[in-house]
Amino acid sequence: MITLTGDFTPLMKKAAKVTYELLELSGRPSIEVIEADKDTIKQTNKETRNIDSVTDVLSFPMITEVKPFIKKNYFYEYNPDTRTVEIGSIMICSERAAEQAEEYGHSLDREMTYLFVHGLLHILGYDHIEEEDKKTMRQKEELIMSELKLEREEA
Repeated sequence: MITLTGDFTPLMKKAAKVTYELLELSGRPSIEVIEADKDTIKQTNKETRNIDSVTDVLSFPMITEVKPFIKKNYFYEYNPDTRTVEIGSIMICSERAAEQAEEYGHSLDREMTYLFVHGLLHILGYDHIEEEDKKTMRQKEELIMSELKLEREEA
């Protein structure tokens, strides 16, 4: 089971569990979740990516490959106090999430959970730069959201 620290919702905790099971992960990973306002995420985006704009989610992986989340595989990322492997952080802009929820016509909980799943998949090595990778990542996102009964509303 993925352990979450920081600001998270019960739906994010369920999303972590579903992701863990669907991707057949093993061991005990831990992820920090940070809720940020527009100013904070814009500043972080500028400092970390040299992009001077507000974004909805940023992810900061601490791992370069996914293998069983145990001490021998991740010696430096292993936290002996929690007996988990710290795999990264996800920063979500709640203000931007609220705007997008309204724009897309679904709940804030759904949008915050989607952004969490998106960030989590980035930490686990998924990306959307290339079209084929984008398609794969999108399929994983939709599968996870479907398992949570949080599918996109049909327009």
